[in-house]
Amino acid sequence: MPQPDRLPGTPEFRIKLPQDGAEARGCLLTQFGGNGTNKFLLWEGSLVTAEEWPGLGRHARRFRAELRADGALVDAPAAPGRPQDGSARWVVTRDIECNSSSAAAALVYGYDASGPESWRTDEGHPLSDYQSTGWRPPHKAWLVRGSNVSGHNLVRQLWLKEGFVSLSGAHLPPLEESDPTKSALRRFVEEGYEGAASYHQKQGLVDELHAFLTQMRVGDTVATYDDDRLYLGRITGDAVQTTSPGGLSNLRRSVTWRADSHPYDELPGELRQKLSVQHDVVDLTGVLDALDGLTGQADSTEETEVAETLERPVPKELALPEISGSLAAELLVHDRAWLQELRELLLDEKQLVFYGPPGTGKTYLAMKLAEYFGGGPEQVKIVQFHPSYSYEDFFEGFRPVEDPETREVAFRLTAGPLRELADLASREGNRHIPHFLIIDEINRANLAKVFGELYFLLEYRDRSVRLTYSGDDFPLPPNLFVIGTMNTADRSIALIDAAMRRRFAFVELSPRTEPTAGLLGRWLEREGRDPEPARLLDSLNSRIDDADFAIGPSYLMKPGVYRDGGLERTWRTKILPLLEEHHYGEGIDVAARYGLDSLRERPA
Repeated sequence: MPQPDRLPGTPEFRIKLPQDGAEARGCLLTQFGGNGTNKFLLWEGSLVTAEEWPGLGRHARRFRAELRADGALVDAPAAPGRPQDGSARWVVTRDIECNSSSAAAALVYGYDASGPESWRTDEGHPLSDYQSTGWRPPHKAWLVRGSNVSGHNLVRQLWLKEGFVSLSGAHLPPLEESDPTKSALRRFVEEGYEGAASYHQKQGLVDELHAFLTQMRVGDTVATYDDDRLYLGRITGDAVQTTSPGGLSNLRRSVTWRADSHPYDELPGELRQKLSVQHDVVDLTGVLDALDGLTGQADSTEETEVAETLERPVPKELALPEISGSLAAELLVHDRAWLQELRELLLDEKQLVFYGPPGTGKTYLAMKLAEYFGGGPEQVKIVQFHPSYSYEDFFEGFRPVEDPETREVAFRLTAGPLRELADLASREGNRHIPHFLIIDEINRANLAKVFGELYFLLEYRDRSVRLTYSGDDFPLPPNLFVIGTMNTADRSIALIDAAMRRRFAFVELSPRTEPTAGLLGRWLEREGRDPEPARLLDSLNSRIDDADFAIGPSYLMKPGVYRDGGLERTWRTKILPLLEEHHYGEGIDVAARYGLDSLRERPA
């Protein structure tokens, strides 16, 4: 219910948990937390995830434990559609005041998440729409390019020698405001650069000017790049507008540069990825920990105090959990080393394809591994390719959207499943958590058309490319893994081209080799059933000359097979039609050669 200290003019917000539709609800408060944003009140009756995933910080873990100990979080009763494990969901027994919306989101999800993006109104609007635009983190980091400003290397000639960083603003009028709004800067750029820059150039210039003049602050970290080396410094002065030859550096901020520099090849991958963004001013706050790691220590007492106030968790490395014996047993894999090799392939390549005949469990294995390595289904998204699937479906494109009030239809830029998952994986607090995209039937689409410029990113995860529609500089985050499945029996479609083969590791699942060969026998033994179906399947596959048309065990791992007449019915309606298609036009009596009676009379 509404609270006396609720922030005026703001609605209630909710998070809908995946799978069972459970919800948490709350509101913004007028008080501010330790990080400078409004506190958040999580309402009584909200449901939260009981599991704690790898992406949950120390402070959030301690907060959840304290709430659990004093009875503010108790086991939720079972409900239709909700997992029956009583610990899967907790219910909030009283209103809980959280330090920020992100702290509340971490409490609900069980892993660190962005509160401004996670909390939504009933209409789907993010909480960030209701936050003050004047707030920013106490310490940010920036990349400012200056090695080629109209052909001049300002880094070498001016910045490092004279202690400043600058932007060109030759056509800007005198700025009377010390902190101009973006709308004011847009007006100045439109007037001053009319005929001197394209629409997109002016749009980019407004963003860069706004960052340089209003978002940068004294004490922020600044980086620049020249001759394959990265230079770091600390901003020590406010922005000033001055004159300079050719207007190349007439917007300046004083900087204390560090004496050392860092070779590009030795920089962390996440930092190299950010440096590949082709803008003159780039926000590097997301990799601030990596920048601090280059210097070996915080550059000021102020930063240390801020870090202590925020209790920023120690950055965690991206890793995939080791293969457990219980996972191998659940998947009925004969040798845990086989699963361990899949783990190593994913760590090395980031992309993997399971290929083989139908019924070999390719999609099932992909989903189980993705959920195990990712820490839960929330980090997994699955899509299925088909001949009409396109880049706009997969990544982003303009789609018709109806206005709910006017009923008018307009085209809006809409994110596809890959863009959505990449944005989720790259959020602060998620970057060490593996996220998985499963592409079922990956070879059924025109892959060059679907992936477009993303081909490049599959191979070069430390680079970014300019996107076709939005124009954003986009990288594939290193914690995003792709698992594809490919049915080798489908000869009506083109196989994967050489460019894709180079970017994926390929693992065969064949009924003639382990772990697939003995899978049905192990499953029957676990279920306490007669082993005859496994002998029949082995006999059948020994008579099929083409390995791509061998029959996988999953056809015989369904409850219906073991009802009265179920085996014969499955053989007649599922397995024999596949073989009739395989031998189409050859004049072979498929039933006589592959039928159950024949296999029982003359086993292989």
